[in-house]
Amino acid sequence: MNAVPDLLWDDVKVLFDPEINGVLPDVIVEGTAVEDWQMLLDLVQTQGWQYAYSLDGEPTKLTSAADMAADGTPEFKATPELRVWPIPEVLMIYRMYQVGCIDFDVDLRELQGQERLDVLVDVFRVIGGRLGKSVWMTAESTSGHPYLGFDVEADRVVLMAKPGV
Repeated sequence: MNAVPDLLWDDVKVLFDPEINGVLPDVIVEGTAVEDWQMLLDLVQTQGWQYAYSLDGEPTKLTSAADMAADGTPEFKATPELRVWPIPEVLMIYRMYQVGCIDFDVDLRELQGQERLDVLVDVFRVIGGRLGKSVWMTAESTSGHPYLGFDVEADRVVLMAKPGV
């Protein structure tokens, strides 16, 4: 028996319109530490998701979150970037700008329809559940109010803003 999805495409598709919200909405997990980043790295590997790691665009071997943090120090001036494909058609790009926050981008053009929405919801649920933290999505390059995300207290992905508003 299939579970009822947290979100229905017809109810939220306006939030996934690149013309309205930009192509690359921002996804954020706040209040993190190196241990949370390590849990994310472990999660990517245990889920069997494809990934590639680079420093300032140069491919390199992924070792540990502590190494990522050291590589991204102001003295080294590199941006650690982890590209993750939970399915081949959906790319999520994690950049370690700071240890205290996990930031990543998704491409709305890759998230069209219920099946792809379900992939996003599953990723949010898996990450939020493993870290025990909420995962929020906002419009591209804004620090505005999140419009959807995994609410750790509700233990599900929730809508934070009315679509079309």
